[in-house]
Amino acid sequence: MPGGRLTQKDRQQIALGLADGLAYAEIARSLDRPTSTITREVMRNGGPTGYRADLAHRATEQRAHRRKGTAPRPSDPVPQPHGRDADAVRAYEETFTTVMMQSGLPKMMARVMVALLTTDTGSMTAAELARRLEVSPATISKSITFLESQSLVRRERDEGRRERYVIDDDLWYQSMEASVRSLAQQVEIAREGVGVLGPGTPAATRLENVARFLDFVGESLGRAAEQARAVLYTTSGTPGGSGTAAPPGTDPGSAGAPHDRPAD
Repeated sequence: MPGGRLTQKDRQQIALGLADGLAYAEIARSLDRPTSTITREVMRNGGPTGYRADLAHRATEQRAHRRKGTAPRPSDPVPQPHGRDADAVRAYEETFTTVMMQSGLPKMMARVMVALLTTDTGSMTAAELARRLEVSPATISKSITFLESQSLVRRERDEGRRERYVIDDDLWYQSMEASVRSLAQQVEIAREGVGVLGPGTPAATRLENVARFLDFVGESLGRAAEQARAVLYTTSGTPGGSGTAAPPGTDPGSAGAPHDRPAD
């Protein structure tokens, strides 16, 4: 029976086994491991319904580093502005990355996202990201393409014509707007299925219920995002305002209020 710790490949096999509904003992046999090892691994990392191989592997690495009393350090530590504690920043970024992964972002995309969010400028070039995260430019490019598709980052050219990847101040508003558009598409395709499968049939009824649910959620999410944007973004001249500039693409006079905002 092999010794040593579970590898990332082992954890991926565990995740596949759980998805297939296999018992712990059966998964253990396929890996030539004790059943207790598999049971402990699954239960400390989300249980049978919440287990994810990448998060489990990351959590194990973090526990190992804590036991050693040190955190992984880049070969060329990034200087910290404003007197920040480099170790505290590094630990925070690790935790933030894990939270982003738990929300569904793949590991590399989460690392890029956190690097941009925790940079004072809110933007970095591919070379800067590759150097900070110690990965290849190709890996950065792939991650940025994915984040762009989710409306989480955008590209722009600086004065030197270099491409920079930017996190906007109203990032979450833009992301939620993208989610609303995606939900609208799902509502449309579900209702199309009602006609194809025949109104009143069990399958069509199921699709109609899906459409009604997603339609309600999409409208509520869009309305909440607009209201939050109107409340949280104020202009410097607004009485009682915090001095925060209105987000890009809004009318400064309305402080980012939605155009279809109902009258009082």
